[in-house]
Amino acid sequence: MGWTVSRSTPPPVERPWGLYLDVGVAGQVGRHVLSYATEPVVRAAAASVSVPDTWLKVPGEAEDVEPWLPEGWVVDKEESGHLMSVGLRATAPAVPDGYRVSVRTRDGVTFVCLHDRAGALAARGQMAVLGEAAVVDRVVTEEAHRRRGLGSHVMRVLADEALARGAGLGVLGATDDGRALYEVLGWKLSAPLAACIYRP
Repeated sequence: MGWTVSRSTPPPVERPWGLYLDVGVAGQVGRHVLSYATEPVVRAAAASVSVPDTWLKVPGEAEDVEPWLPEGWVVDKEESGHLMSVGLRATAPAVPDGYRVSVRTRDGVTFVCLHDRAGALAARGQMAVLGEAAVVDRVVTEEAHRRRGLGSHVMRVLADEALARGAGLGVLGATDDGRALYEVLGWKLSAPLAACIYRP
């Protein structure tokens, strides 16, 4: 799974409802990624959890999933988002004036960074390619550099890098703010993603 490669976490473990990922960070010890959302599936996944700060990522609207959760679970609407995808195409984007771009790949993860003339990081993103799919992750533009097209540039460079590595499909999980950027770049909504957290 591309997310585990991008985040350098252990390989995912198969579960009857999808995959379990060992995340191991404060506030998220692990996450179950459900392949589909029905009440029995969500209840079974939730019932398997006994460790606080374990997450479920469910392909569904938060308000639809919330009634299926047992006691001790919450839906975090700020962490809920959107699964998006796109058929990748090459663009060979020009570097924005006043910035320089760097691209490096380490352990299967490609990192794209934009720095300003002073050398300060302005925007970044990363991806992992698995077969024909490229999973885009951690696309961020620093506050002082927003509204200059830097996020779009990072996404286009990542797309070109993915195509060079044989991928034809881009996949990502977007926040509400990120979704607006990605839609401008041609990404389409595949499913809403509800973030459910065990906080007994």
